[in-house]
Amino acid sequence: MQRRNLPLDGVVVIDLGQVYQGPYATFLMAKAGATVIKIEPPDGEPVRQREAVSKGSGVPFALLNGHKKCMTLDLKSAQGRDILKALAAKADVLLENYAPGVMDRLGVGWSVLHALNPRLVYASGSGYGLSGPDADRLAMDVTVQASSGMMSVTGFPDGPPVKAGPAVVDFLSGTHLYAAVLTALYERHFTGEGRLVEVAMQETVYPTLASNLTFLYDHGEVPPRTGNQHGGRSAAPYNVYAASDGFVAIIGVKDSHWSGLLAAMGRTDLADDPRFATKVERVRHIDETDAIVSAWMRELTRDQACALLARHDVPHAPVRDVIEVTNDAHLHARGFLQWIDHPQYGRVAIADSPLRLHGADRLPAAASSALGADTDDVMTSVLGASPDEIARWREAGAFGRARGR
Repeated sequence: MQRRNLPLDGVVVIDLGQVYQGPYATFLMAKAGATVIKIEPPDGEPVRQREAVSKGSGVPFALLNGHKKCMTLDLKSAQGRDILKALAAKADVLLENYAPGVMDRLGVGWSVLHALNPRLVYASGSGYGLSGPDADRLAMDVTVQASSGMMSVTGFPDGPPVKAGPAVVDFLSGTHLYAAVLTALYERHFTGEGRLVEVAMQETVYPTLASNLTFLYDHGEVPPRTGNQHGGRSAAPYNVYAASDGFVAIIGVKDSHWSGLLAAMGRTDLADDPRFATKVERVRHIDETDAIVSAWMRELTRDQACALLARHDVPHAPVRDVIEVTNDAHLHARGFLQWIDHPQYGRVAIADSPLRLHGADRLPAAASSALGADTDDVMTSVLGASPDEIARWREAGAFGRARGR
């Protein structure tokens, strides 16, 4: 069979990922051409189960699981575990983000599967890692935002800590998990052997605190919550300003940005004002700097302000809502967002991989499969099972009782 013009064509991935972290890593692999076999418990993984709450609650499953073959396995049964071992023996990658120790207790952890297939790259995503005193702590995106320090620096000084609106830690760690797998696959090209790779959600957050650490090392104090101002208090203007009908984010890290902003505001008279003449002085007089920008902004609409800022090369962006972003002409023109009619969720905008691999083919948006829809196909195409053998496996309970979600 001729190889497709996709970088990971021929790579077989066993996807035991759940919620966002693991499924996003394998989504990136699928979009790069890997054959991803998504294995779910008989009732489906947690995000698929949200369909029972509302149609919209299941849409995240559609966003992360197109181009995957969906099958069910009951890993609590010996038959289900035997099938997983057989699949892992033929695979290049197995990825899971269960709590540490779950796969070992089931008898299908790294040591067992590595012995069956030394070329297998085994990827583990967890909250706090596979070792250390916190390894067994339960972790979700919001709890890791709390424990990692992210939440402590988010919000306004006179308010409580606030979580980020999106599930940033799940997707940040999912991206790192993808990178770990690809790094190990690259090494395997030379050594012929796979290895265990892991990503701890908490550890992926720490580098994002770079600006806040500036304050820590400058002042020897806990970095404060700064609202929309710079986390290290080392740039001004740096804030979100209210227009008459919305908000605009502005950042000025260079003197040229400040000069452009003065021109946009019609306030070139401030060019020689010692309070604002340098970056250091603007930060020292940060409240006055913000007051000048705020007074100008509130007299304009969001679009008027953005037009002036663009004309004078000032880094800025309108604060847009989710409806605006979902319908963004730029994202659709680049093919990153594509509308599809999903058989379960209706018309939804599906995101492409952010990884642009120029010269490679790009897979179009695809609907995620129903629960267990590809079980028989995987058993036949990967394991060579006959219909009678599949029937016997099903009767023995290997696949559980899929409900056709």
